[in-house]
Amino acid sequence: MFRGSRIAVVVPAYHEARLVGRTLRAMPGFVDLVVVVDDASTDGTSEAARAVADPRVEVVRHAHNRGVGAAIATGYRAAVDRGCELVAVMAGDDQMHPDDLEPLLDALLDAGADYAKGDRLAWPDVTSRMPRLRLAGNRVLSALTRLATGTGVHDSQCGYTAITARAITALPLERLWPRYGYPNDLLGMLGDAGLRVVDVPVRPVYADERSGIGFRHALVVIPYVLLRVVARRGWLRMTAPALPAEASGSR
Repeated sequence: MFRGSRIAVVVPAYHEARLVGRTLRAMPGFVDLVVVVDDASTDGTSEAARAVADPRVEVVRHAHNRGVGAAIATGYRAAVDRGCELVAVMAGDDQMHPDDLEPLLDALLDAGADYAKGDRLAWPDVTSRMPRLRLAGNRVLSALTRLATGTGVHDSQCGYTAITARAITALPLERLWPRYGYPNDLLGMLGDAGLRVVDVPVRPVYADERSGIGFRHALVVIPYVLLRVVARRGWLRMTAPALPAEASGSR
């Protein structure tokens, strides 16, 4: 429990047998449930997660590879079904520092946010920690995401997040973009639903993990996802019921 709330952490994992154990062993003690979603790995990821022998860890395995966005949606549903009130996401590659989980949860409880988004770009020494090309790319993609989603998020590609169960149930997760690019689509859904998103500084961690994001994702996939977001927002505005004259202030 954390400040009276039941906490779950979703760990999406694909071919993370080497690092998922390290991620799980560093999980803070106040976490009540850890849902590892193995996205059809063939390297023993599920077995490595179970080998940690932590009673809080539950492994859910996709029968076929569906993508990181789909894995997170699966984890969200499992956490809500098990009565968790706040749900965080920490990747299975040990790239997210466990000490930063508490500030993300604090933002939900103290700032009244529905979704707390890790902001590596606000970390004091980000320029020395994050590779320059990735830093520049994140800034460009974040600016485009702000325009497309109507949210003020500063680090759109950071996957270290926390969300309330109420917000999860308000989102059409069955339509979430299933693969890389899901953070941008999720931000669009949050904006469409009128849910409050806040940034929380988190430290950039780069060690021996292998990033699955390449130039194709940055230059093709994410812009395509953002175009979907813009189109969906336009459709919602077009199909929204008109307010009665009295409600709109007309005379």
